[in-house]
Amino acid sequence: MARETEWYLSRHSRSVGLVRALLREQAREWKIPDEVTDTAELLLSELTTNAYRHGTVPPGREIWARCVLDDDRLRVEVSDANATLPKPGQASPDDISGRGLALVAALSDAWAAEPRPCGIGKTVWFELLLRPDVEPSPTESAHAGWTAATSSAQPRHGTRPS
Repeated sequence: MARETEWYLSRHSRSVGLVRALLREQAREWKIPDEVTDTAELLLSELTTNAYRHGTVPPGREIWARCVLDDDRLRVEVSDANATLPKPGQASPDDISGRGLALVAALSDAWAAEPRPCGIGKTVWFELLLRPDVEPSPTESAHAGWTAATSSAQPRHGTRPS
């Protein structure tokens, strides 16, 4: 049985730290491994930052974050009212930004950006396997938008920096 939680956040830079803390607290309650939680926090902060920086929508619109825990994976979604789907960019070594989606692609087991079903805005999501030694099964929406490849190679989120 899936468990889920969601948060509505103001479109402000302070929301990034807040949503990271909310995710960490929820992950502790759900007993998600620390390595997965660390990666989820990083990727959630990247998606939330993109939503508040690039969400060219009227003031007062919110950012919506949702986490779903299934038996074998954690799915994290960030939605905003801007319908423009993001595309991974090529940041040069001197750039101080522009690597967020590259991080999402490199560290997640699957991800995509897709229009919201209600017709307003978009949702960018990623999934992390709770047991990285298990081959992921494709999700229904993994075929829409930009999707990272999945593989049985070395886990991308199983190590912590020393």
